[in-house]
Amino acid sequence: MSIWTSLEPVSATVDAGAAVTVRLRLRNTGDVVDEYRVVPVGDPALWVRVEPASVKLYPGSTGTVELQFAPPRSPDATAGPNPFGVQIVPTERPEAAVVVEGNLTVTPFTEMRAELVPPVVKGRFRGRPVLAVDNLGNVKLTASVTGVESSDQLGFDIHPSNVQIEPGRAAFVRSTVRPQAVTWFGRKETRPFQLAVQRSGTEPLPVDGTYVQRSVLPHWILATFSILLALAIVFVILWFTRAPTVQSLATEKAANPSASALPSPTETESKSPSASSSPSSSPAKEEKEEEKPPGGGGGGDKKPEADEQEAPARKGPTNVGTLVNRKSNKCLSSQTGEDGTQLVIEACKSKDAGQKWTVNRDGSVVSQKRCMDVAWGSHDNLTKIQVANCSDHVAQDFDFNGQGEIVAVDSGKCLDVLNGGTADGTPVVLFVCGNGQGNQTFDFSGVLPDGA
Repeated sequence: MSIWTSLEPVSATVDAGAAVTVRLRLRNTGDVVDEYRVVPVGDPALWVRVEPASVKLYPGSTGTVELQFAPPRSPDATAGPNPFGVQIVPTERPEAAVVVEGNLTVTPFTEMRAELVPPVVKGRFRGRPVLAVDNLGNVKLTASVTGVESSDQLGFDIHPSNVQIEPGRAAFVRSTVRPQAVTWFGRKETRPFQLAVQRSGTEPLPVDGTYVQRSVLPHWILATFSILLALAIVFVILWFTRAPTVQSLATEKAANPSASALPSPTETESKSPSASSSPSSSPAKEEKEEEKPPGGGGGGDKKPEADEQEAPARKGPTNVGTLVNRKSNKCLSSQTGEDGTQLVIEACKSKDAGQKWTVNRDGSVVSQKRCMDVAWGSHDNLTKIQVANCSDHVAQDFDFNGQGEIVAVDSGKCLDVLNGGTADGTPVVLFVCGNGQGNQTFDFSGVLPDGA
């Protein structure tokens, strides 16, 4: 070996986001002039700056190279000892390269971020927000989650209530917000609340949210019921104050018994000549009978109307059908229909239950008893579109505009076939509307309901 090395110091400690300098001393113990390249190796090599990157030494001379380590304040800078090496490669004899080893200790730090998705939830009996907790530190995070509401009008169910998160990872806490009292009538009420994330020995990190409580019965129902009740009272009053007069004719008939008596002989004799005229009138009756339509009697011409009523009514348009992507001419499919299944496009199949969609007036789009859903209620581009258990979540509210686009009401963004793909199994995601491509437009084979 034609070189002598010394690392000063061999072990160093640095805070994430700060910097520390380690010096490497080199001496050419050979008998020729040589140039030495300095190459850091190991995980800390990503954070080191070498100055200079190479040094040229005469025989017996000494040089110094500075290694400045600056680990970032992020989960990538793992807390604790991080061994590293410095490879010194002679230009004249590369096979005689040597490695000097050292150790860099990164001090631990904790940092977290919490976000409520969505920040506003609506419902009559409950709301289901999701709390996303990110560990931005370089050590494992252990924290508890609690619900806070100042007026004691809301209750909370949180699962899990305690989380452990590795550095650089995130945990999702599902929560249910329930009102203490149900509102049957009236307008919706806004109730602010907080979900607090707390680490041991630190102040809790509050995350603000809002629960909009809707009344069970819309406010217009009470007004409609009041009007109907008033009309019913008026009808009853008119019925009893202006009752129709009913007069029987039985007394008049009893007072005139001669009307039902048998005719006298003289009357019989006077009427007998009319019997002789009956032969002459019979031809006229036969002509009238011939003029009657077939079917016997006046009821005969009503029979076709009865037949028309008995004929089965034709089926009207339905709000169930397939959603065909205009660019690929393939159908939107919920595949197995399980909760959380990604929507994709597939070749259209008439008997495929995953390609049948029901578009409802309330904005929900249902396939296999599960609703189209924006994952986690996110507004970000490329968020996956899935089917999930149906709820009052605004992430399951969609609008069909006149261009054939399916718009998520919460974010105002459109369903988009990823990268304009046309192959079976291409996923469908959320993306900004109006890219001018057919991968955001769909044709519905059914009839859209009013308001959809």
